[in-house]
Amino acid sequence: MPWQKNFSPDEALGKAMNAFWARGYEATSVQDLVDCMGINRGSLYATFGDKRALFLAALRRYDSVYRHDWVTALRQSRSPRQSIMAVFEEVIDAVLNGGSRDGCLLVNTALELSPHDPEIGAVVADALAEMEAFFRTMIEQGQSSGEIPGTVDAADTAGSLLGLFVGLRVLSRSRPEPALLRAVGAQANAMLS
Repeated sequence: MPWQKNFSPDEALGKAMNAFWARGYEATSVQDLVDCMGINRGSLYATFGDKRALFLAALRRYDSVYRHDWVTALRQSRSPRQSIMAVFEEVIDAVLNGGSRDGCLLVNTALELSPHDPEIGAVVADALAEMEAFFRTMIEQGQSSGEIPGTVDAADTAGSLLGLFVGLRVLSRSRPEPALLRAVGAQANAMLS
């Protein structure tokens, strides 16, 4: 009789993603993953491969849900300038009002693994490039609508906004001080004027 899964691979992947997000790759053991996913080691390896393959799947899922889907929803529900500012405001609100200290799995991974693992580094680099492209597109659309001055250099400002965003995500873990986080948001707003 063939072996059947007694668990949802999608649910298990979500649990693994949360474990990696909370602890990082190195600090999350296979036993931690087995425990949090509620499956045995054999099921983990048979379904996802090794720890690294599971991490890559979790990182890609995070990128899809917490970056791609998020900015797509912002773009569809707000004006271009509001979309850009919502990126900063929602992170600041999650930290100051929601107590979130998780940061961003992509940024956390950029710091922990990207320099040492080219495949993981490429996933992170692609996600950050897409975030920069989001900022640039929103600036250009905001300029077309008159919401953002035409004197704002779209490419340079998009790169700077990406830097502020990555910095905000790091600060949200290490120094979640209201004045500091709000200053980052104010700087992003000033760059669009």
